[in-house]
Parts: sequence; C-alpha cells; structure tokens
Amino acid sequence: MNDPSPRVSTVDGVDLQFPTGFLWGAATAAYQVEGAAAEGGRTPSIWDTFSHTPGRVVEGHTGDVATDHYHRFREDVALMASLGLKSYRFSIGWPRVQPGGSGPANQEGLDFYRALVDELLAHGIEPWLTLYHWDLPQELEDAGGWPARDTAGRFADYAALVHGALGDRVRYWTTLNEPWCSAFLGYGSGVHAPGRREAASAIQAVHHLLLGHGLATQAIHAANPASEVGITLNLYAVSPASDAPADMDAVRRIDGMANRFFLDPVLLGRYPTDILADLREVSDFSHVRDGDLRTIAAPLAMLGVNYYSRHVVAGPDPSGETPEYWRGQASWPGSGSVRFVGGASHAPRWTGRSTPTVWSRRCAGCTTSTPTSRSTSPKTGPRSKTRSAPTVWSTTRNGWRTSTSTCAPATGRSPPGCRCAGTSPGRYWTTTNGPGATRRGSD
Repeated sequence: MNDPSPRVSTVDGVDLQFPTGFLWGAATAAYQVEGAAAEGGRTPSIWDTFSHTPGRVVEGHTGDVATDHYHRFREDVALMASLGLKSYRFSIGWPRVQPGGSGPANQEGLDFYRALVDELLAHGIEPWLTLYHWDLPQELEDAGGWPARDTAGRFADYAALVHGALGDRVRYWTTLNEPWCSAFLGYGSGVHAPGRREAASAIQAVHHLLLGHGLATQAIHAANPASEVGITLNLYAVSPASDAPADMDAVRRIDGMANRFFLDPVLLGRYPTDILADLREVSDFSHVRDGDLRTIAAPLAMLGVNYYSRHVVAGPDPSGETPEYWRGQASWPGSGSVRFVGGASHAPRWTGRSTPTVWSRRCAGCTTSTPTSRSTSPKTGPRSKTRSAPTVWSTTRNGWRTSTSTCAPATGRSPPGCRCAGTSPGRYWTTTNGPGATRRGSD
C-alpha cells in the first residue's frame, strides 16, 4: 500500500488508473472524534448545545467523549500508518483554538493541533486541514450565527489565527465542509445544529458561509501565497423521473439549490439567475453587497467533492398531495412542488453522519430475506431494494466489532432488525459514529 506507482484497472475494456502521487487517506471532523469537550480551554459549539438538547439526537448521544481522539491521537495516527494511508483530512475545532469565536488564540488548543500535525508528518502522512466542519462557537450563534454577516469576518480572523500557527507545516487548506448542510440543515429544516427553521435565514447563511470562505482564502494567501486553499461541497447528480416538462423543471430547481447555488458563486462569481427567481418569495438578497461575489470567487487550488448519491425528482403530484421531502421540505426553499422519487430520498433516513455500515446476509423469520451484503454511503444508506436485516456495528478504538440483530418468530414481537411476518416494523439499521451519536434509520 506504500507503493506510489500508479495501478491500472480495466473496466469494460477501458484502462483506468489514478495518477502517480495520488493520496489515499481518511477523514474526520473535530466534533465527531475528539471528545474532551470541556478540556484544554475548549468552549461549547452549536453541536454541543444541539446534541445536549433532549430529542435532537437519537438516544441523547453527544460528542463529549466520541472516540477520544484528543487523548489518543498518537494511537490513531499509528493506525493510519499501519493501513498505509498517505493523507488525513481533519478539522480544527473553532471553539478549541478560539473560545467564543473571537479574541486571542487558546494556545493549549493550538498545541493539540501542532502535536497532531507533527505526528502525521513523522509517519509520512500529509495533513489536510479543514477549518470549519460545522462546530460554530455557541457565542457566535447567540450573536446571530451564519445568517449574520459579522460571522464571515470572524471566520476570516479565525482562519488567519490557525494559519499563523500551522501554515509552516500544512500545505492543504479546506475552508468549509459542506456549506449546504450548514445552511439548509442547520437553518432551514433544523435537523442539524443549531436547529433553526427559518428559510430566509438559511439563504443568508449560504451567502455568509461563502463570503467567509472567500475572506479566509484571502487571509491565508496574504500570509503565504503557496498555501493551497479550496472548499469541499456535497454535490448531487439530479435526474428526472421522466422527460415531462414538470419533471425537467424539478431537476433544474434541485440541481440549482444543491449544486449551482454553491458552484456558481465560488467558480463564476455569480448566483444562478433562475434560482434567484425561484427564491424571490423567500429572500430579496439585500444581504449581498457590492464586491461580495468577487471575494467569494477567490482563486482555488482545489475543489473537494463529497459524493453520496443522486436525486431522482418529479414535478407536482397531480393529486395535489404535499410531497415527502428528502431531508425535509424546509431544506429546499423555493422548490415546494418538487417530489423526490428516487436516489437519496428512497434510502434510510439518517440523523447525522456515519461511516459505512454493512448489512447481514440472513434474517430468520423475515418476509424479506434475500441475501445482501452492501456498504452504505455516509448519507444515503444501502442502495439495494432487497435488504435483509442489518449487522449492527459499534465503534471500538482500533477497529469495529459486530453484533447481529435477527427477528423474533412471526407471532412474536420483532426487535429492530428487519421486517417480520405479522409485525412489519420496517427495515432498520444503526451505527455508533458521527458527531457523538448513534445513527438509526428505517424505510
């Protein structure tokens, strides 16, 4: 696994290969793995507040301990090296290095990341740093959060602070991870922190997140033009249910909100005009000021793409029924008539994020028992329509352990696991990962 030479695979008669020097790695987020939520000068983030609010996260799990990466990062780096990984994408905990989101740096917090980066480099692993993976300091949320323009400026100050500490040893810098989630799940549907359901605020949050990206990029390049800066977006292929005009318009809308609303300002310096028209009843975009889009379109060294699945969409239901939305209707302002009929919308629902889960091959007593063994993507779950009961995975420090859930007899009560004759509770899966929370879902 340490051989840097390209490997060639042939698929349908076509030779495919990654280039020499391609970096295989792993990725985490600070709140997912660090723990030590109240140690080393760290103050609460919006995810601390959200996960500690009853009913927000399944079974009340939090990131207070998580996988204890803060205390065990040397073991974790040794594990990465043993796997032959050549890069590690991690995020900085904003409230760990700048408690409250403003003011001077917390040197104890920075020292943790200095030690982590040094350990990675000592093992020949490229540190790939993300400045923001959703853990906004709670004080900044109390002051308005990402819908407030001041947060973008605070983010640029924070970026300069982190770069000043680590810029001499970190080459690759990602400003934001998945701003779609931060804006539309955090301020639209409210299923992510901070849990607000305000369509106009979600639109403002998009702009100020992207403005923060542009300002942070400028700050980093001012300190060191050689630093390679980019942004990571979660992008979706969007397909129509048919070639009917209403279905094609649904594609335009969802592609616009999921993809072009972020790609166009970052790469082209403008928002898509058709999406501005779709959103005219939600926002007048008066929060966009002269020069903002030039700042947002600061030159990139790379574009990160997190790809989970596609969406298959359709136009309004002829019956007039309200459509069921993937991630909730409030995640798609201005597109209230769109129906999600395939892709991510037909996978198990997630209450957060997780690494891949594997489903078991058999389920005694179930009406659906077609053998399957399928990995999931971090947002969409298995893609098979004939899924059997899951193997339930729970994390250990240095790997995974498994336990298998099976169904009770048809006349008895079915535990979580699969659809059994007579009870049909729905297929079910669970993992313990993500930002300190157990993940569950069912169709």
